[in-house]
Amino acid sequence: MALIGRLIVIFIGFLAACFVGGMIVVGALLFPEFSDLGAGPVDQGAIDILFGFGFIFVSGFALVPAMVIAAITEALYIRSALAYAVGGGLVGLACYLGLVPFHSDTLQFEGIVRRHLEIMTGAGIVSGVVYWLIAGRNAGAWRQPPPPRKPPPPLPLQSRPDAP
Repeated sequence: MALIGRLIVIFIGFLAACFVGGMIVVGALLFPEFSDLGAGPVDQGAIDILFGFGFIFVSGFALVPAMVIAAITEALYIRSALAYAVGGGLVGLACYLGLVPFHSDTLQFEGIVRRHLEIMTGAGIVSGVVYWLIAGRNAGAWRQPPPPRKPPPPLPLQSRPDAP
C-alpha cells in the first residue's frame, strides 16, 4: 500500500515540476516580447494557452528522463536537493538536445542556440527542486518498515477478574 501512495506522490510531483518548467520556458521565450513597452496589454487567455502548451511540451519530452532520475533516486534513497537540481538540469539538457539535429558524420549537434539551451537547463533545475519539495524529500521511505508499536499500558490491579 505504501508503494501505491508513493507512486501517486511521484506523479503529482512530476506534474507540478512540469507545470513550473513549462511556465519558465514560456516566460523566458516570451520575455523579449514582454519587455517591449509599445506592445500594449497582454491577452490573459493567450498566456493561459501558452502555459498549457508549455506544460504539455515539457511533460512530453521530460517523461522518460525524469522517470529514470526518479527511479535512481528512489532506489538509492537519495534525498538531497542538490541531487534533484542536478538531475533536473540534466533532464532539461536532454530535452533540448533531443530537439536539436545531430549530424552523425561529424558527431556534433548542429544549430544549438545558447539562450535556448540555458533556458531549458534552468527550467530543469527549478523543476528538479520543485519535484524535491513534493516527492524527493522522502525518496525510498516506502521501503522502510513502520516503527514498532509500544505495548499498551498495564491494567490497574482492581480491574483484573482474578485479582483478590
